[in-house]
Amino acid sequence: MNRSAKAIWNGTIKEGSGSLSTQSKSLFKMPYSYVSRFEKQTGTDPEELMAAAHAGCFTMKLSAELTSAGFPPEILVTESVVSLINGTITCSALTLEAKVPGITEMRFLQIAEHAKATCPISMAIKVEITLEVRLQ
Repeated sequence: MNRSAKAIWNGTIKEGSGSLSTQSKSLFKMPYSYVSRFEKQTGTDPEELMAAAHAGCFTMKLSAELTSAGFPPEILVTESVVSLINGTITCSALTLEAKVPGITEMRFLQIAEHAKATCPISMAIKVEITLEVRLQ
């Protein structure tokens, strides 16, 4: 399976702007710029997209592993905060809230840690990955 995205950029780094589009069209000419990346203005940025990818991938992997272990989840809510410090992505901090009937906290933590380590995005990025969990 291959997926693609296209970035278009016009102009200089600070005055220019660009757009991002994905093969599926879920992003289509989504604007991004220096100010959307570094000054929190309207638009997206690569770190936000990385956070979305990591949260989505980890959550799907965790759902698959919980289901396989006999604990189908009711709901999993994951937030990823990707940190960019001095031009380097340093961390993806995952925060998970979950409702999984019948599972012990210890077993849940084991499965969640395994999913964190083995989801495809976690394996692709070479930064610190933290996980904070709240099991309902």
